[in-house]
Amino acid sequence: MDKITPERRSWNMSRIRGRDTTPERQVRSLLHRMGYRFSLKRRDLPGNPDIVLPKYKTTIFVHGCFWHRHKGCKMATVPKTHTDFWMHKFDDNVARDHVVQQKLLSDGWHVLIVWQCQVERSPQTVARRLQAALLRIDQEHLNINPG
Repeated sequence: MDKITPERRSWNMSRIRGRDTTPERQVRSLLHRMGYRFSLKRRDLPGNPDIVLPKYKTTIFVHGCFWHRHKGCKMATVPKTHTDFWMHKFDDNVARDHVVQQKLLSDGWHVLIVWQCQVERSPQTVARRLQAALLRIDQEHLNINPG
């Protein structure tokens, strides 16, 4: 049983932001401090990626563990009421994420996922992993297009 009124629950849910979340801002800050330049929410790309690095033809999605179902994460809980509704919603989110990632990959884009809990737990580790991935992508690009 929900401990708050339906009106209060609705108000709470209306405050959940879909963009410029704290984890997104933290990842953007990390990338900027490392010298990367990027654009945000490119509507011309499938899924409107949170961060786009055109030079590396790379998209970064900063996923909330709850909404995007980070496997094994303690933040990926299931509400105790209206469970069928929530499971359907979560399944749709995960399926949509998969379709978007496949479209981007088939269009030649690299797709990186950063999870909310990773940013909260260790921003430095996220920065190192992003740096390594982007260096690897840059190296692949150099090997494909010499000169």
